[in-house]
Amino acid sequence: MDERAATEAFEAALKSHRPAFEDFFLSKLLGLRFAYDEGKCIVSFEAKDFMFNPQGSLHGGVIATVMDISMGHLLNHVQGPGTTLEMKTQYVKAARTGTLTCTGEFIQQGQGISYLRSTLVDNDGDVVAFATATWKRLKQTDTSKPQET
Repeated sequence: MDERAATEAFEAALKSHRPAFEDFFLSKLLGLRFAYDEGKCIVSFEAKDFMFNPQGSLHGGVIATVMDISMGHLLNHVQGPGTTLEMKTQYVKAARTGTLTCTGEFIQQGQGISYLRSTLVDNDGDVVAFATATWKRLKQTDTSKPQET
């Protein structure tokens, strides 16, 4: 593992994070970049070896985390904050290098419960994993209003 890169990522996340969508510690540590386009949240990042499992590929927990983030950020962007009620993740292909792109989108948008899906692809556009999830919309407070992007 490139310990210097891992240390730099951690230190940069410590210095730049704040408790807000797109800027929270884990998104900074993983180097996530966010875009919103026509009802989708697109999250991209570079595969780094400190994110790998012992077999040398992107850890399934990292994959699931980024897919969860893509759906949660989309829900927040469109409706306000929510929480994952359940999520099913299916892994298709190992990812070892390059830029990975995760796209979260609605399957069905409800007033209280929404259904979303997320797909992670590699540089070649091959599916690495996909997930579906059920989300519950949370009541908004003054401190948790959706953020403009």
